[in-house]
Amino acid sequence: MRILVKRDNLFHHLSEPVLKTGHLNQLKQFKQHGHCTCYDHSIAVAKTALFLSMILPFRFKQKQLVRGALLHDYFLYDWHNVKLEKLHGFHHPRIACENAKRDFDLTPVEENIIKRHMFPLTPIPPRYKESVLVTVSDKICATKEVFSALGRKIRNGRPVAYMAHVFAFLIAFLPWN
Repeated sequence: MRILVKRDNLFHHLSEPVLKTGHLNQLKQFKQHGHCTCYDHSIAVAKTALFLSMILPFRFKQKQLVRGALLHDYFLYDWHNVKLEKLHGFHHPRIACENAKRDFDLTPVEENIIKRHMFPLTPIPPRYKESVLVTVSDKICATKEVFSALGRKIRNGRPVAYMAHVFAFLIAFLPWN
């Protein structure tokens, strides 16, 4: 329990400059997975990555880890309602990185975190251990958010919708060659 308090204190200290600047608060109006907003998802990914950095036996650049995690989905539009020429999942890391570079001074680690967080959906793997940690944290949080939303659908008597979402989720993570 004490490690979570320590994580929350460290998160508050490291995230405050990012949360107070830029357009990150716009993410509160966009849904990400189920009932979770892009803002809440980004906070969850940053806290998960920070927690993992505290328990793993490696040294991480925690400030860059938190900043990159907070900005990994900084695409600033509702991907459910916007007609895009290309699939959102494949191209939002580039858009998020362009937006983040416009509003923040990014380090190479932070830029790599944002650009590579969708690996293996995007073909180039993360370069830094911080990027790998955010990629894993993003998958953990997204899975939790999707299955939480699907659980609500089952409780509300919509098992067909549940099965369709599970099928789509599994297809998304199959290794495509």
